[in-house]
Amino acid sequence: MTERVTLITGASAGIGAELARIFAANAHRVALVARRADRLETLAAEIKAAGGPEPIIIACDLARPESVDEIVAKLAEAGVEVEYLVNNAGYGLFGRAAEMDRCDQLGIIDVNVRALTDLSLRFADSVARLRGGILNVASIASFLPGPGMAVYYASKAYVLSLSEALHQELGKKGVRVTAICPGPVPTEFQLRAGFEPGFDSAVLNVSPKEVARQGYQGLMNNKRLVLPGFGVKIVPFLLRFFPRGFILAAAGAYQQRQR
Repeated sequence: MTERVTLITGASAGIGAELARIFAANAHRVALVARRADRLETLAAEIKAAGGPEPIIIACDLARPESVDEIVAKLAEAGVEVEYLVNNAGYGLFGRAAEMDRCDQLGIIDVNVRALTDLSLRFADSVARLRGGILNVASIASFLPGPGMAVYYASKAYVLSLSEALHQELGKKGVRVTAICPGPVPTEFQLRAGFEPGFDSAVLNVSPKEVARQGYQGLMNNKRLVLPGFGVKIVPFLLRFFPRGFILAAAGAYQQRQR
């Protein structure tokens, strides 16, 4: 029988590393994907020392179109089959879209949208065969437009939409598909994006460990959507009561304060 594995992207730090820890703690063998091999090796050693199954390390950059082919080849070489897929890798950049580097912004789409979609479609059959699941890390940004971070917000809206559709489609095959939508989380994502958290971020903030815990439980319970933290839970509810134009202006003002 082929060994089952949980594939986790963006596993070198933050929410991804915490997701790797919680899956491993629940007896899942994990395959860790990220750009930085040294970070993955450190995390793998930690998981193994804690008594978890030995992780598989796949160092690659998901912004490269051939990266998913490399992941598939590495898993085949290890003789494992994906039971659970965790699409956590992603990044964003602050600034006005028309004034920022075009290639940098297309890179956001490559990682947040293309790679996530490619992995989800590539492993849909194995996940269905093993009655596993897909956990996609979206964002509270999925629910509204984001002037000042336009491409990132749009990419996360895509992630949420795709996840909900796959929840419906693949659910008929016994597959669990969950989208988790955290607010600003204190991770390296904020540093890369150029984000400076303030009081409003503190209201929405939940630790990476808690986000991972709720994401794992939500997936295992086949929840369509997980909103970690009270502050995050009320945002989609409140958005129903305001015109789209007002939300657009408010989101733009919020992003301006972060710069």
